[in-house]
Amino acid sequence: MDVAWIPGDNDLIVALVTSLVVLGGVGAALAGKVRKAPPREAPPRADDAPVAAPEAPAAPVEEQAPAVESPEAVDHRFGRLRRRVGTGLGQSLLAIFRRGSLSQDDWDELEETLLMADVGAAATDELMADLKARVKADPDGDPRTLLRAALLDVVDPSLDRGLALGEAGDGALHSAIVVGVNGVGKTTTVGKLARVLVAEERSVVLGAADTFRAAAADQLETWGSRVGVPVVRSHVDGADPASVAFEAADRARSEQAEVLLVDTAGRLQNKQGLMDELGKIVRVVSKVSPPSEVLLVLDATTGQNGLTQARVFGQVAPLTGIVLTKLDGTAKGGIVLAVQRELGVPVKFVGLGEGADDLAPFDAAGFVDSLLGE
Repeated sequence: MDVAWIPGDNDLIVALVTSLVVLGGVGAALAGKVRKAPPREAPPRADDAPVAAPEAPAAPVEEQAPAVESPEAVDHRFGRLRRRVGTGLGQSLLAIFRRGSLSQDDWDELEETLLMADVGAAATDELMADLKARVKADPDGDPRTLLRAALLDVVDPSLDRGLALGEAGDGALHSAIVVGVNGVGKTTTVGKLARVLVAEERSVVLGAADTFRAAAADQLETWGSRVGVPVVRSHVDGADPASVAFEAADRARSEQAEVLLVDTAGRLQNKQGLMDELGKIVRVVSKVSPPSEVLLVLDATTGQNGLTQARVFGQVAPLTGIVLTKLDGTAKGGIVLAVQRELGVPVKFVGLGEGADDLAPFDAAGFVDSLLGE
């Protein structure tokens, strides 16, 4: 086979070089015919953009303090509220007395009426003896007059029902401890008592020492804020009540307040524990200002249960006065006679409604007249 046509090594290299040169020339000719693409524009720089005028700073929003209320004057509160006292007891007694000459059955009915009205056995015995003596001394006397005089004797208008918290502007700090079981309106009563004192132009500090009920301190703060009264509290549930009471007393002293009111927990599960707790509060407050008032708050609608509570607190605390809440509505009124006779301390204030200023100093004569429908 003739292989002379196959090039040798040198011939092959020359051929390859010649081919590359030819191809390069063709490529250059084609590239010259293609229009060059315009150069890509660079993106605008940030400092070329128009500069916006700076916004004026927003005016600070001022938080408006809650408006401070002006409580109603105290002197005429009972006169405004006395018609809310239930008249069932007085009207029932009058109906019996108007029968004329009373038989033994009438006297028995009278006694039963008193007991059913929560007057209590001891006060009922005292009132029955007084009524019989008056009827015997004046058989033809006016029934209403005789009954009014007997009721007044039991209620006893001669008792000192004022708060022993000094006089406004005397420059001394006076303290009061408020006790009672939970649910009787104790914390609300503390708030309403603060309003009474503010109405008398007294400076007040409240101590929220009921640390076992989560809402008690919040509730007291609400009452205090409404009349501009500071409240000392703990933000830890179950904190030591005595520590809160002492802190409140110390603040009242440092701010030269005139009155310290201390709300307390009211747990009756353990009488010894209650005694220890209240005793400790009284001791620590006494380091700053010995309490001149220990007020027991009772729900007037609880009847004999209220008397049971009164007995327990009377054994564990040196009570100086009673505040009866919810005396309007379903309360029978006899609890006033019973609790005073049971504890030997006066009813000083009564709650006759849910309004902020529906707590009034107790008026013995006005109360008896209200019972009789006058």
